[in-house]
Amino acid sequence: MEKITQRLIFPELFAKPIHYQFDEPHSSSDGGALLLKAADQKLQLTTTLAACLVDVRQAAKVKHSLEDLLRQRIYGLASGYADANDAARLAHDPIFKLLLDRSPVTGPELSSQPTLSRFENSIGSKENYRLALALANSVIARQQKRLRGKVRQVTIDLDPTDDPTHGQQQFTFFNAYYDTHCYLPLLGFLSFNNEPEQYLVTALLRPGNASEKHGVVVGLLQRLVDLVRTTFPKATIKLRLDSGFTCPLLLDYLDSVPRLQYVCGMPKNAVLERAAEPLLAAARKLAQAPNQSAQVFGECRYQARSWQQQRRVIIKAEIVFNQRGEPQDNPRFVVTNQRQQPKFIYKKAYCSRAVIENRIKELHHGLEIDRTSCPRFWANQFRVLLTAAAYALMQELRRQAKHTSLARAQVSTLREHLFKLSARIEESVRRIVVHLPQSFPYARQWSSIARQLGAAPG
Repeated sequence: MEKITQRLIFPELFAKPIHYQFDEPHSSSDGGALLLKAADQKLQLTTTLAACLVDVRQAAKVKHSLEDLLRQRIYGLASGYADANDAARLAHDPIFKLLLDRSPVTGPELSSQPTLSRFENSIGSKENYRLALALANSVIARQQKRLRGKVRQVTIDLDPTDDPTHGQQQFTFFNAYYDTHCYLPLLGFLSFNNEPEQYLVTALLRPGNASEKHGVVVGLLQRLVDLVRTTFPKATIKLRLDSGFTCPLLLDYLDSVPRLQYVCGMPKNAVLERAAEPLLAAARKLAQAPNQSAQVFGECRYQARSWQQQRRVIIKAEIVFNQRGEPQDNPRFVVTNQRQQPKFIYKKAYCSRAVIENRIKELHHGLEIDRTSCPRFWANQFRVLLTAAAYALMQELRRQAKHTSLARAQVSTLREHLFKLSARIEESVRRIVVHLPQSFPYARQWSSIARQLGAAPG
């Protein structure tokens, strides 16, 4: 274990010298992270994921089970330790020992960075497929139990994001849109009825030159729709996609699925722009320079050459003003099979998908889903799934915080307010006591979440 200076003195800050000593042998700075294990028990997530893996190691040489390795990485990611290198810092942490069902005082140390790296690199395509399916099933089963089958509507959102890469990594390619070498993870979210939360249900790592208009997207969407339909057979499924996904293969599939309502962005073309011109003319009459733009909504029937049939296209004809106060046309198009008014479909059904950008930002900035630094592609896909599992636990904590001030807190805020607090651990024959600061400012919120996750007063 790394040795650090045991004493620091600030001799002149106050009337008396201030001494800092790193001499608490059984203490942790992640005292609140025990909530993760309680959330994991609600979801049965790590147990389900571990059941997807087959341990081919020599039994006599195994010190850490696959389930322990999974838990160590997932709990570490949720607690802000994104790298396997952090294992050296956490090997003797009593709270993380508790999270892995070990004695916080006398229990063996956690696995090392080389062990975790070998574990990540041992996962191949088949294991990743089983893990992704288990993650989706766990999230959906949790929502089914929570909602007790009272689900009228399930909304699916798919969105890609960039994952910049560095060095010699498999399937990293230059992407002109993002102007970097990268991977392109495809993230899928589910929301239920009119609830504000979008639950991450799948995370597919793709090469940097992957196209949204590819059969992989349709295959992923088909599996996701089948899972939702099997679990919620009476629910209406709604799908929201941006214009990068819209292609004949996808639209033909969507039209073939009963009780599926879709709204997908459409790229501009000359035919659609001509259809929008009368609406743009009306918007120009309403626009007032230099600060007041105008929007007029309409629709048309449109059939591209590669389409087998006509489809309904919603038009938003908008006039905006640039920095010089000059008016500019800004038409937008959406293809849909929904029947509501054009303005409702565009502003309520389509534009509301922008909320998932907040979820993607959480995954990037709160959990560092782009920390895919392994040379092997499948090891990086495994890391993405581990991060998705960590996010599932954090979303469960946020849901349990719905009656507190942290009900809509970002992942990083949840971590800072609930996990990062000093803890001193005492262990006796009969019990383990975790001493937390009496002045902890979020004690009420922490206690409320703990009770929701099964803690009892005592």
